[in-house]
Amino acid sequence: MPELVADCPRCKSKKITFDLTQENYLGQSFNWQFHYEAFCICRNCNKSTVFVLAQKEAKDTLNISKYGLLKITNAVNHYMIVKDFISLKDTAAIAPPEHIPKDIEAAFNEGAKCLAIGCYNAAATMFRLCIDIGTKDLLPEDHVDGLNSKIRRNLGLRLPWLFDSKRLDESLRDLSMAVKEDGNDGAHEGTLSEHDAEDIVDFTIALLNRIYTEPERLRIATERRKTRRAE
Repeated sequence: MPELVADCPRCKSKKITFDLTQENYLGQSFNWQFHYEAFCICRNCNKSTVFVLAQKEAKDTLNISKYGLLKITNAVNHYMIVKDFISLKDTAAIAPPEHIPKDIEAAFNEGAKCLAIGCYNAAATMFRLCIDIGTKDLLPEDHVDGLNSKIRRNLGLRLPWLFDSKRLDESLRDLSMAVKEDGNDGAHEGTLSEHDAEDIVDFTIALLNRIYTEPERLRIATERRKTRRAE
C-alpha cells in the first residue's frame, strides 16, 4: 500500500506516515502536472484525511499517468507535493469572477473560504481588499479637482468620488452602500452579520465583473472575430 508522509490535521502529529487507500484524479496543468485528492489513514490516530496532491516534476508524468498513485511502491512524497487537505473551508466556496488580477483572486478566494466557515468579519475584510485594489486602478494618476490624498487612501470616500466622476457605472451605486465610509464596515468591532458580509460579496462580484471580466470577454470576442475575418 502506498505511503504518504504529512502533518496530520486530526491528531496534529508532525511528519507522520499515512496509508494512502484511495485516489481521485482532479486534472492536469502545464501539460504535465497531475493533481489528485488522496484518501489517507494516519498511522498514529487511525483517522482519515483527504489530501490534495500535485505532481513534483515533469519527468514523472508518464509513470503517474499510466499507474496512478495506488501502484507507487515507495513514499508518494517522492513524486507528489502535499498542497492542502479537504476541510470545512472547501464547503460551497464562491468562485471568483473570470479574468481578474492574481492578487485580487487570492484575496477573493481567502474571503470565500472565510465566508464558507462563518467567519463573516474576516470574509468582509478580504472582499473589501478586492474592492480596494480594484478601485485604485480606476483613479487617474494626475491631479484632478476634487481628488485629494484622503480620497485616494479611503475606500469609503473613494467610491462616491468614482461614481460622481462617472468612472464607475451608476447602476452599481446602491450595491456599494455595503461599504461604509468609516473604512472598516464594522469588521474592526466584530459586529458584521452574515447578511452584511453577503452584501459586500455581491458588490465585490458585480464590481470585479464590470472592471475586469466584461472588458476581457469583449476583447477575446473581438479577437475571435478578427481571426475569423482574417481566415
